[in-house]
Amino acid sequence: MKEPSAESLDSESPTSLVVFANNGTLHGLSHIFTYGPVTLRRCLWTLIFLGSFSLLLLVFMERVSYYFSYPHVTKLDEVAARNLTFPAITLCNLNEFRFSKVTRNDMYHMGELLSLLNDRYELANPAMADPEVLAVLRDKTNFKNFKAKPFNMMDFYNRTGHDIQEMLLDCEFRGIRCSAFNFSTIFTRYGKCYTFNSGKEGHEILTTLKGGTGNGLELMLDIQQDEYLPVWGETDETSFEAGIKVQIHSQDEPPFIDQLGFGVAPGFQTFVSCQQQQLMYLPPPWGDCRSSTMDSEFFSIYSITACRIDCETRYLVENCNCRMVHMPGNANVCTPEQQKECADPALDFLIEQDNNYCVCDTPCNMVRYGKELSMVKIPSKASAKYLARKFNKTEQYIAENVLVLDIFFEALNYETIEQKKAYEVAGLLGDIGGQMGLFIGASILTILEIFDYLYEVFRDKVLGFRDKKRPKRSHSDNLSTCDTLRSHSESLGFTPNMLPCHPTLGNFEEFAC
Repeated sequence: MKEPSAESLDSESPTSLVVFANNGTLHGLSHIFTYGPVTLRRCLWTLIFLGSFSLLLLVFMERVSYYFSYPHVTKLDEVAARNLTFPAITLCNLNEFRFSKVTRNDMYHMGELLSLLNDRYELANPAMADPEVLAVLRDKTNFKNFKAKPFNMMDFYNRTGHDIQEMLLDCEFRGIRCSAFNFSTIFTRYGKCYTFNSGKEGHEILTTLKGGTGNGLELMLDIQQDEYLPVWGETDETSFEAGIKVQIHSQDEPPFIDQLGFGVAPGFQTFVSCQQQQLMYLPPPWGDCRSSTMDSEFFSIYSITACRIDCETRYLVENCNCRMVHMPGNANVCTPEQQKECADPALDFLIEQDNNYCVCDTPCNMVRYGKELSMVKIPSKASAKYLARKFNKTEQYIAENVLVLDIFFEALNYETIEQKKAYEVAGLLGDIGGQMGLFIGASILTILEIFDYLYEVFRDKVLGFRDKKRPKRSHSDNLSTCDTLRSHSESLGFTPNMLPCHPTLGNFEEFAC
């Protein structure tokens, strides 16, 4: 009888894909790749598998897309503390220059900038002044036979600004008396201002051990309205209001009081209950905060206010060739003419809402203070005479000029507001792995099996490591061939009707596989 060839034997044996499908852990493939003809059952399993695989791909794409949207959540928590660092308190009188300190030379150089003089060095609106004020103004603006002297803007701001020693009537911190020596001088757009607990050299940073009134800073201030300059027009150097501007900030952050401060009026005691908030934001791509250090020659620690002041300073130096008194650096201070013609309009332009020149990112870590304000009227009828006698003032003066400011922590705790990544790599892998197990019963090991199978195919078929023509099997190879066929058959779940393989059989026609 004719012996079958090796090629015909290989064509009847299961392919490597069939063997992989029946021995792998990927669900469904064993019902699709079976040994035998194509049946309705195999077709149904093929459709089911492809449908499940398609749903898996959709879920996979949705999860990957969600991951690359870099979502975040915000965690809010309250943390109790044994003590808290008391914030820096910056306060400015809304009047920048004391009328009594303005000299004739000051009026000559600054009168037009303050809208008190016209371009001919004459009083702009003498009819608007009270008789007593008008008499003083006429004396200060008498430039007949007057020879102007050199003028220095920094000296003018420093000399004519309100003095904290004169403004401060009473000061207590945690029930312990404080004084003007606890304040540091700082210049802002409101002129000469003062910061309590600045943390600068010579000023130890103070802490508080309790919350509530009496455990913070309590000030009694005289705003000195009799020193206010006459206001005859709208300028950036004069104010229609009376009182002080206050900003509560951290020691690492310079004040930006003209934008972020709140007003305190005379004739009232203002209670400011505050809570420290520590904010932690995520850098890109999850958020838009800035984690890098401050790239500035003026400030070492990055903050929004430091960034704004740095930007405004550079803008004025580039466009006006000078800086304003409150700006850092070594550039020349603007003259009154430069300030009126260039600096004030340029700074107003930068403050406009639709201007995007000075865009400052939020720092990834920052401290701010939430505030709640309440007020009561002072002095009462019962205390008016006492205060007038104590400070050697009239009752009317006390009502129009004196204010009390009480700043304290609401409670001895602080609030943390933290952004966290809402979806990380572990969550992405967990979701994909769960969907793979649900739809096609696969796992990481299954994926490795597929890669291992593809490697075998690549090695044997593409690289040609397997011989294209196999040598004919000899009589002594019958046992191994039959064992291989039986192995393939049993893996498919059936046993062919054949005679036991024996090396003494003469040819393949004596049994059927």
